[in-house]
Amino acid sequence: MSEKRYSAAVQTAHDYYDSEDADNFYALVWGGEDIHVGLYDHPQEAIDTASRRSNQVMAELTPGLNADTRVIDLGSGYGGALRYLARHYGCSGVGLNLSARENARARRQNAEQGLAERIEIVRGNFEDVPYADDSFDVVRSQEAFLHSGDRRRVMEEAVRILRPGGILIFTDPMQADDRSNEGLQPILDRLYLESLGSPAFYRDTLEALGLEELKFDQRGDMIAAHYGRVLEVLTDEEPQIAQAVSTAYIERMKRGLQHWVDGGHRGDLTWGIFVFRKP
Repeated sequence: MSEKRYSAAVQTAHDYYDSEDADNFYALVWGGEDIHVGLYDHPQEAIDTASRRSNQVMAELTPGLNADTRVIDLGSGYGGALRYLARHYGCSGVGLNLSARENARARRQNAEQGLAERIEIVRGNFEDVPYADDSFDVVRSQEAFLHSGDRRRVMEEAVRILRPGGILIFTDPMQADDRSNEGLQPILDRLYLESLGSPAFYRDTLEALGLEELKFDQRGDMIAAHYGRVLEVLTDEEPQIAQAVSTAYIERMKRGLQHWVDGGHRGDLTWGIFVFRKP
């Protein structure tokens, strides 16, 4: 897929996640399987354990998963969620992701875990998905939609490729419905975004596109819990991490993580699992 079709926000995400610093940081801190918000049972829980719990809970909220289910993960990162679905439910699917570095790591993991035949990793853009209408039983995503400068377009693409009766399930860091952009400006500036999505935006957009909301498992406290835990691990393990990640990147990451923590504590941000069905 031609990169000239990326929006400015998606191009920024591409450049960031395809960097050696970012790839090393996320692999070291998250454990190399996942790159998304975890569900924490307690504040000191390991990030990779909490991240796997997110995969488990999302799978449990997805009706009808079985060996015949074809899934696409939009912004699939290291592919851990698809491997979870393949291993526990027998699903097959596609990981669509911008970063060549992340994709290479995902393919290695798929091969090492004996899942390469069930999971295809494709470099591409969720604003212009390279699949036909009605191609997938499940469209899923975790903490990826925020990186689009045209989220309605992403929703249109998700609905287009979803088969009738299929499920759209996703998470995203969101602006709380009752809050303005003002408190989020440091986060927006760092990501080169004008806004974040909100629960109301996703509901209104997907309802207008014909989908039925089945559930919103809202857990806004996980924003501060997760990014706070990442900041804690980064601080505690900085000497080891600094062997593979530049000092400049680490310092920027510390500042960025603190903005997420502060926004979560103030209630400017929320997070949860949305589940929709296509009639």
